[in-house]
Amino acid sequence: MQDDFHDVTWLTKTRAEGDVASWLARLPYARFIGISASPDGEGNGLIYRLEPHEYNVGNVLLPAIHGGVVAAFMETAGTLDLMLAAREPRLPRIIDFSIDYLRTARVVPTHARCTLLREGRRLANVKVTAWQANEEKPVATARLHFVLSTPEDPSG
Repeated sequence: MQDDFHDVTWLTKTRAEGDVASWLARLPYARFIGISASPDGEGNGLIYRLEPHEYNVGNVLLPAIHGGVVAAFMETAGTLDLMLAAREPRLPRIIDFSIDYLRTARVVPTHARCTLLREGRRLANVKVTAWQANEEKPVATARLHFVLSTPEDPSG
């Protein structure tokens, strides 16, 4: 992440505004694969979206989105969602990421919803569910474990 994420004033301001778009704009890989976020219409946090770019395809015979792209999408969503939901501005560092691929991720828009399972003083756990046409039929689920630090102390 760029230096802006270590700028306490900027991070606090964008976090208070829920400006995840500003965070995504500073993540070149997220921009490249086509990640965006918008409020859930039912008021349940954010829904993250992965655009179905042709260069995200891993299997051209199906065609299907590359599993690494799906994982990067879910990792990015989980990290940013934690930054937004945490009790205070904090910089998470992933210490463990596990993903279960449940069905083929076709080349259509993919969505993700994140759930903060636990936020302690130094550790946090986030669950991410990704789906395409139907949220009840996820294409993948993931669990992320983070070490938390403040922007002033990025060493964790």
